[in-house]
Amino acid sequence: MTQNIREILETPFNNNLIKTRKGNFGNELSYVEGHAYIKRLNEAFNGQWGFEIISHEVTEQQALVVGKLSADGIVKMSFGCSTITKNSETGEIISIGDDLKAAATDSLKKAASFLGVGLHLYAEVPGKNTGQCTSAVKENKSGNNGNGNGNGNGNGNGNGNGNGNGHRLTARQLAAIYAIARSQEMSKDDVQRMTVQIFDRAPDFLTKSQASEIIQNLKAN
Repeated sequence: MTQNIREILETPFNNNLIKTRKGNFGNELSYVEGHAYIKRLNEAFNGQWGFEIISHEVTEQQALVVGKLSADGIVKMSFGCSTITKNSETGEIISIGDDLKAAATDSLKKAASFLGVGLHLYAEVPGKNTGQCTSAVKENKSGNNGNGNGNGNGNGNGNGNGNGNGHRLTARQLAAIYAIARSQEMSKDDVQRMTVQIFDRAPDFLTKSQASEIIQNLKAN
């Protein structure tokens, strides 16, 4: 990857693209919609990138996908999720297809963050956090997923990148996470998938409290 491409990918999004919404426990969630990620990838790779869904699952509360982003000989994979949209009065599911599209967009955004897109949203900002899938049932939502050639449109569901409350984990905590994982025959990719699924972020971007929780979970296993 050339320096110019990296600079394009890692350029912070303009403030007018960053949106917020209320999340669980009174947290304020920051996110950028999927179409901005697609535009950034198109700009960096001149449209020569691909995204495909490797697997998907629909549970009672969530649509889950694993997506693979390929660009410039580099491959990044990530989970994506979206809570199932149900009619607030009848409880009837509105559109599994739209829920899967939103989960796919979430996966694309997370995979793109591994290339540096939106990485600045991980910076510690007091009182702010980004969304992650919850068990709450949403009443209204829609999302469109970008296609593999980077020419599609995408609307995120607010479950993009960001940070949790607290200071960033210590080097000792990070080393402990990988050491315990190795003792359980888990690879670095396994650890990354676990932290992304639980806290919507790579291991290096966990807070101290989140790292402690991951360590306890690993020890419990």
